Amino acid sequence: MRGCFRRVAAAALLLACGCVAADVPLRSGFIEVEGGPVWYEIAGSGDGVPLLTLHGGPGGTSCAAQLLFPLADEREVIRYDQLGSGRSGRPTDTTLWNRDRFVEELHALRNSLGLERMHLQGHSWGGALAAYYVLEKGSEGIVSLTLSSPLISTPLWIRDANALRATLDAGVQAVLDKHEAEGTTDHPDYVEATEVFYDQFVSRGEAVEEARCDDAPRNDLIYLQMWGPTEFFATGTLGDFDLTPRLGDIDIPTLFVTGEFDEARPETIRGFADAVPGARFAVIPGVGHASIGREPDLYRSILREFLRAAEGAAKGGD
Repeated sequence: MRGCFRRVAAAALLLACGCVAADVPLRSGFIEVEGGPVWYEIAGSGDGVPLLTLHGGPGGTSCAAQLLFPLADEREVIRYDQLGSGRSGRPTDTTLWNRDRFVEELHALRNSLGLERMHLQGHSWGGALAAYYVLEKGSEGIVSLTLSSPLISTPLWIRDANALRATLDAGVQAVLDKHEAEGTTDHPDYVEATEVFYDQFVSRGEAVEEARCDDAPRNDLIYLQMWGPTEFFATGTLGDFDLTPRLGDIDIPTLFVTGEFDEARPETIRGFADAVPGARFAVIPGVGHASIGREPDLYRSILREFLRAAEGAAKGGD
């Protein structure tokens, strides 16, 4: 769910870029939430309804959201680092790392920024948080919901991960099975075998746009506590996370998008879309979980068209 979680170095999902035009205004600040300060940044302006984007993880950063800043020619695009990672505060109280507190954090940010109307977009764990927020807090004022390669059900995510693992070389599978059974997932051999999975289904392809946020690192402790050691081995508190019985309660325009070779498998994501009344579904060809950085123009084009359509529908209903 951190998408680009790698025990060695790079993060495919949390790619970012220096792709903001020089004349696009940027402003940033902090708000106080339970546990400490949360950093946010707002790009652009315009008459369109603001877009609030939620990053992957848990424990990731909003660095990748800069890839969406070209959409700031029509509207404000807002990113923020969830508490514990990036430029936000880093409290040591581990009881803060739970799904409900992250919902309250998002709600506090929304209220502080005065986002009475907004589009909500989340990638991977961010998609889980976005969907959970709408189901817990309601959809009032949310013009649209975009769930990008989302975690909707941990049991289904692991089912898909097991299916994808079964396509790997038998030797790689044996290494993964051995170290998971022995509890040695920090062993170099396990890390190396994990990279084979990530290369195929997470970071597949070449990054077209990327940049660094070296001063805003992720927090692996949150990821380990809430998810586990790898994308395909869930040992954390999200083990029972499952929104599938509630998807029919989402009552706003919704877009599901995923990569052709994504660990969030297209056939599963399509099933989620079918469960949401009127939802749209799109597949980014040739890429894995890191679709935004691999096909940024196509991803932004799909999202831009969806946001415009949702706003048009909202105006037509006024």
